Amino acid sequence: MQLTEFDKIVEAAKAKSAAFKCNLYCCYSTGCVSSGCGDVVKAVQEALVSHGCDKVVRIVKTGCMGLCSHGPLMRVEVEGQKPVLYSEIRPLVARLIIAEHIVPALSLEKGADFNVPDFLSGFVLPLDIPFFSKQMKIVLANTGHIDPELIDDYLARGGYQALKKVLTEMTPQQVVEEVLTSGLRGRGGGGYPTGLKWKNAAPSQGAEKFVICNGDEGDPGAYMDRSVLEGDPQCVIEGMLIAAYAIGATSGWFYIRTEYPLAVDRVEKAIKQARKAGFLGKNIFGTKFSFDCDIRLGAGAFVCGEETALIASIEGRRGTPHPRPPYPSQKGLWGMPSCVNNVETLANVPHILMKGGAWYASIGTPESRGTKVFALTGKVKHSGLIEVPMGMTLRTIIEEIGGGPSTGKKIKAVQTGGPSGGVIPSEFLDTPVCYDQLKKLGSIMGSGGMIVLDEDDNMVDIAAFYLDFTADESCGQCSPCRIGGRQLLELLKKVKSGKGSMDDLALIKRLSLTMKKASLCGLGQTAPNPVLSTLKYFENEYLERIKN
Repeated sequence: MQLTEFDKIVEAAKAKSAAFKCNLYCCYSTGCVSSGCGDVVKAVQEALVSHGCDKVVRIVKTGCMGLCSHGPLMRVEVEGQKPVLYSEIRPLVARLIIAEHIVPALSLEKGADFNVPDFLSGFVLPLDIPFFSKQMKIVLANTGHIDPELIDDYLARGGYQALKKVLTEMTPQQVVEEVLTSGLRGRGGGGYPTGLKWKNAAPSQGAEKFVICNGDEGDPGAYMDRSVLEGDPQCVIEGMLIAAYAIGATSGWFYIRTEYPLAVDRVEKAIKQARKAGFLGKNIFGTKFSFDCDIRLGAGAFVCGEETALIASIEGRRGTPHPRPPYPSQKGLWGMPSCVNNVETLANVPHILMKGGAWYASIGTPESRGTKVFALTGKVKHSGLIEVPMGMTLRTIIEEIGGGPSTGKKIKAVQTGGPSGGVIPSEFLDTPVCYDQLKKLGSIMGSGGMIVLDEDDNMVDIAAFYLDFTADESCGQCSPCRIGGRQLLELLKKVKSGKGSMDDLALIKRLSLTMKKASLCGLGQTAPNPVLSTLKYFENEYLERIKN
């Protein structure tokens, strides 16, 4: 890609997207695929042809639109009219939308709004409900608005402008400083400052240097990274390119779990298109900077989310963590300096470099800058993918964005951070969502799982569920995790069955603290968190099992 060609390519991409009078944005993420969006899109295609308007209406198969509990979703945008979002549609309804909405709407004068017929209004979701209006989208800005399999759609919305700016106007050191100024912290769960990680990796010397995108998301109920890769893969590639320029890397790897076939497919296509367009390869934008990347698939081991285990897996070895130092920034992939960043972290980077670190730092709280993507699930009316500014309270997220409890019963608690997180009782729902505040309550932000629990949920069962998961996922390398996790699980099962004693409760607490202090990696160190937090806030539920 030469600099002189870039503007022409962008203008051509914008012209393509503006050539249609109507765009039908059909959610084609994993959630909506499982709900039957493929049949809906097929019905739409057939109906457009039968009505003779397939040349003026574009079908855009997008990534996740957010309201996963109401899929399949389709947003109708006719030129000059207000957009309309249809939910839970089926092929017959899709045909009616074409016949009774699209066809008559296309004949209206520009600026005249179309009134949805009464028999279709039951499928319409207002776009001004809190689920949409309370969010602030940076990472998800393009998701649901572009076809992730077409690089032109990304370019038409400002794609690769940040890379152009970085390569033509900034030094690597200036890029690092901008990310430091932003206050961006790793979104994979650890919350380590991204700019500091890049600053440590930049001076490291080696025959090669690597950037690795960690897409090994494995928390039960979490699908943030999967949705970003499915919905806006070019943004993650651009973030990886900027990271590579900042630290002096020439090669990169996407590490994505095999259980994400749609994400893998779209990243593969995105890499090929970026390479063909000249955004990957030699002398990008006519500069001396060269970079290319490829994909490695994970086999579903939760522990490979830990960066040293991930690196071992890419190398073809067993995915087990190793003690640090040396850190990957010094000795990583194949013994070379490497920088591992999570999907969401890299997706933030182009926005930060375009608008500035100070802009990003103005969002959120002093300790937790920017926004965070969450998978809001559980006993809530509007479950789905959301992005909110750091510092928004749990209550606002659950009761306003989520629409409150779906069961009509009282919210009892919210579980954050997946198997490494904890349970936060309803009395703390006014807590701001940020790294430090959640940690004070005995939980963590993690990668972004957020599961709402009501009064029917028993906390002993919740703790046992998560511990069963982490005990299964232990790599077995260190005895505190390998043995401690199993012993802790057996004690919980004993309590669950009504055969436990007060001595067992005391042993559960001691064993949990031992695991936290003595385990080698984050899996073992955080596995007892669901147990300790439920014991702290809901000890009476443990005591009830013992009494019975």
